Amino acid sequence: MDNTAEQKYTAEQYYAMTGETNQPMELHNGNIVMLAAPDIRHHNITTELFSKLRDYIKFKGGDCKPFHAPVDVKLDEYTVVQPDVFVVCDKNKIDEKRINGAPDFVVEVTSDNRLNDLVTKLELYNRFGVREYWIVDLKFERVLVYSFESGDYPIIYSFAEEAPVGIYGGELSIKISELL
Repeated sequence: MDNTAEQKYTAEQYYAMTGETNQPMELHNGNIVMLAAPDIRHHNITTELFSKLRDYIKFKGGDCKPFHAPVDVKLDEYTVVQPDVFVVCDKNKIDEKRINGAPDFVVEVTSDNRLNDLVTKLELYNRFGVREYWIVDLKFERVLVYSFESGDYPIIYSFAEEAPVGIYGGELSIKISELL
């Protein structure tokens, strides 16, 4: 979809235009962003991450709900994202079609659009109240963990290291190398 610099789309316009498409896309500050389809490595990591989160939440009897793309997350009237993997703890944000408001925990696995995850989404997730944001950087085989509640600087883990999930007090740790 062509998007001129002057045209800003609302979330409702975005939903009307995209309908039932299978094309991965998002709305960032009123601009439609086309996303690349994930490769197999990306898919394997997101699938395994989702499974670990789901299993942990089930085992603990938690109230949070894990999701994986493609599920729309409407952050505001001009911003709709589809995080790779995320957890929502406020069930009032969940309706039949989408999540309305910031998830508590978000994981993005980098692909062809690395800067989107490293810059644009970092700013969006921080601004809209995501508590914890992980960037799984396939190029440099590292995980950047941002805990927006305690500071803006990331803690960086290699794929071989256990990265604690902060929203669970570090009780759950994930080693990316075991997901490959």
